[in-house]
Amino acid sequence: MPRIEIRPLTAADPVPIAQAFSALGWPGKTVDQYRRYLDDQTAKTRAVLVSLFEGRFAGYLTVRWSSDYTPFRAAGIPEVVDLNVLPQFRRRRIASTLMDAAEDLTVSRSDTAGIGVGLNADYAAAHLMYLRRGYLPDGRGVAYRGITVQPGAPVKVDDDLALMMTRRLR
Repeated sequence: MPRIEIRPLTAADPVPIAQAFSALGWPGKTVDQYRRYLDDQTAKTRAVLVSLFEGRFAGYLTVRWSSDYTPFRAAGIPEVVDLNVLPQFRRRRIASTLMDAAEDLTVSRSDTAGIGVGLNADYAAAHLMYLRRGYLPDGRGVAYRGITVQPGAPVKVDDDLALMMTRRLR
């Protein structure tokens, strides 16, 4: 079986991770972002998990211990944020293995894990994975940048529009 390794983000990671996403033309995945993630991890406000597939960078996710989404923050529900797997490593259980590790970290702090998933077609595989894992909508509709969207409000359908979901871990 192929070897998948999950480890925390290190100081050596920001440049090669940003380069991997830049090569794909993905905007916003900058060295500065990963340096901020490293600072957050050092400050213990976020955990950052990096996946290597047979020794090569394959993807990452973060867990925000205090969510930007008010209902999660008020309930003390950590939120999985920014799960990304490079296209050439998809369908190899990288995302599932990252989620397993994130849930193992989360259960030490909360009985429930939260996640927001985008609503455009690019997120179809993520929706299915989260549903299979037992994540269900939190019942508050959709959120934009962490704020619940009120009925009738106009919203931009981009990566900041999400269906917020939770899963009981124990």
